[in-house]
Amino acid sequence: MGRAYQNRKVSMAKTAGVKTKVYSKYGREIYVCAKAGGTDPAGNLTLRGLIERAKKDQVPSHVIDKALDKAKGGGGEDFTPARYEGFGPGGCMVIVDCLTDNPNRTFNDVRLCFTKTKCKIGTPGSVSHMFDHSAILGFRHDDEDAVLEALLAADVDVGDVESEDGKITVFTPQSDYAKARETLTGLLGDIDFDVDEIQFLPKAATVISGEDMVLFEKFLDLLNDLDDVQNVYHDAEY
Repeated sequence: MGRAYQNRKVSMAKTAGVKTKVYSKYGREIYVCAKAGGTDPAGNLTLRGLIERAKKDQVPSHVIDKALDKAKGGGGEDFTPARYEGFGPGGCMVIVDCLTDNPNRTFNDVRLCFTKTKCKIGTPGSVSHMFDHSAILGFRHDDEDAVLEALLAADVDVGDVESEDGKITVFTPQSDYAKARETLTGLLGDIDFDVDEIQFLPKAATVISGEDMVLFEKFLDLLNDLDDVQNVYHDAEY
């Protein structure tokens, strides 16, 4: 599983650089997370992880505070999650996660990205069964056995634990994210997580090259230009 995670991170690294509206996307996600689970990061571990990740991506404090204030007020936009699945160039599988205040607009925009690059949008569940919806927590530590023992004692469903060069990476189902994070914090104190994310990890890889690779890059650029798109997951390997 770790290998699949690394492959996705490498292949998505370029698209991260073209996200010109990263502040807006973080603000939207923080607002939705806080509205759903509470605005106190101490009681909403998903929000806490999201805020820490935003700070690492150099999102200004005023952007974060504004999103939290909007959630406290209970007004503002009514964003809802939307997920689209389909097949990209060369038959690779793609999942597009969005937050939208207009599902019809967002669907049409995402579908246009597919059609412009000879891709095919599918029905819900058409490719997601080929991904693991996983929480990934990476941090500096050298005792893998102690970490695994603590997680199992807390009844966390551990998918995998990797240890390399003094860094441990824990993979769990996304449903166990809060429990795993709380357990690790209780074991190790105030951890500076290098990785603190929930992602779709491909179970296998689809190798693409040539024209398919060019189309795929264009496809990702089109998606990342959409305000409603939060994350794009895929199994493409260059």
